[in-house]
Order: sequence, then C-alpha cells, then structure tokens
Amino acid sequence: MSETLLEAEGLHSFYGSSHILHGIDFVVRRGETIGLMGRNGMGKTTLIRSMLGHVRPRHGRVAVRGKTMTGSAPYLIARKGIAYVPEGRGIFPNLSVRENLLMAAKPGIDGRRDWTYERVLETFPRLGERLTNGGGQLSGGEQQMLTIGRALMTNPDVLILDEATEGLAPLIAKEIWYIVRQIRATGIATIVIDKNHAAVTSISDRNVILVKGKVAFEGSSAELRAQPELLHKHLGAG
Repeated sequence: MSETLLEAEGLHSFYGSSHILHGIDFVVRRGETIGLMGRNGMGKTTLIRSMLGHVRPRHGRVAVRGKTMTGSAPYLIARKGIAYVPEGRGIFPNLSVRENLLMAAKPGIDGRRDWTYERVLETFPRLGERLTNGGGQLSGGEQQMLTIGRALMTNPDVLILDEATEGLAPLIAKEIWYIVRQIRATGIATIVIDKNHAAVTSISDRNVILVKGKVAFEGSSAELRAQPELLHKHLGAG
C-alpha cells in the first residue's frame, strides 16, 4: 500500500450553525489521482478547506503524513508538501507573472527541486510570453496556468485543483487537462474537482462523490462508468 499523504477521519464541519460535512473519511495516497465530485453545495470545497486548515472541523481528525494536524494553520499544512489551486485562482494581480512564480519557489519536503522556474515555463509556454505582464492582465486561462505553475514551484507531493477548468473556453480547458495529465505522470498525487466528469474520470484512479456532506460513492473510474445511473442521480450527468 502506498504511503498515505493526506487523510481525514470522521470529519464534521460547520459554517455557523449549518452542518456541512457529516462524518467524512477521505484519504490521498502517494502518486494517485482522485476525482472529488458532487453537485454544488454538497461539501467538496468545505472538505478541502477543512483538511487544509481554512475551516476547523468540529469533530474528526486530519492527518498529514500520519501526523495529526486538525485545525492547524494553513501555512503549516502547506509546508508539509500540500499545494492548493483554489476556485477563483488567487493570483497576485499587481505582481508580474515572473514575480508570482518566483515568490512561491521552494524545495519539496525532501529537498527535491524537480519543478524549477525553467520547467514551469517549459510546461506553460504561454506564461513565458507574458513574464512581465501583471497577473491581472492575463486571460482566465492564463491565470489558471499561472496558479497551477505557482503551486508546482513549491514542489508538492499533493496538488489540489478546485474547479480546474471553471469558466474556461473549451480549447483552453483541453490544454489544462493535458497539463494535469503531465503532472499526474510525474507522480504528484492530485485531487481534482471539476464539473467535466468525463474529463475527471479519464485521468483519475479513484472517484469520490459527495451528497449532502456524506460519501455517496467511492470507487474506480471503471466502476463509476459502469453505473451511469449514479452519475445521473448524483451529478445530473449522462
């Protein structure tokens, strides 16, 4: 069994009095890609934010590399090799593309520097053409590339992509999926949230569907594709 990098056990999270997560178990192992699915408001982003320290769970446990870090500050969890590409991207609009990338540069937790500035520009040639542009001057697709590139500059073991292609033109989205496949091939464990379920299942090893803050399905892409009624019932797909 591969090393467990990120784990949630029995998570219950709230926003005020609203009970969002109801006892969720979730695990990410080294090198695997997980599709995290569910309709809007089912708890996907809350689960991510609860594991990363942005939301403190009321009950349950979060562990990174076996160490309990429930409710730890987000920067402490990030230092453990977890990189987050949030919905909305979160780039610095007043910094140049070059500055956005270089400010994030650091070795991985084991000292690895697989993802250098040069390698990121090789992976995202569009960014190489925009190095002096401010982050706010980029198109939506370029901003998403910059956010993913910035995350890779931290040399993570786990990369979390929340709404990976939300709002992007089909051709740009196709380019993002190609890049996600490249990242997957390097052995970085990846959690992908996206409404394009066909694209997600084409690259994922496992898929988890959330319904009202609970796990309604967990299994391989082949298992999920063999049950189109599940996709229709829980995701409105098919």
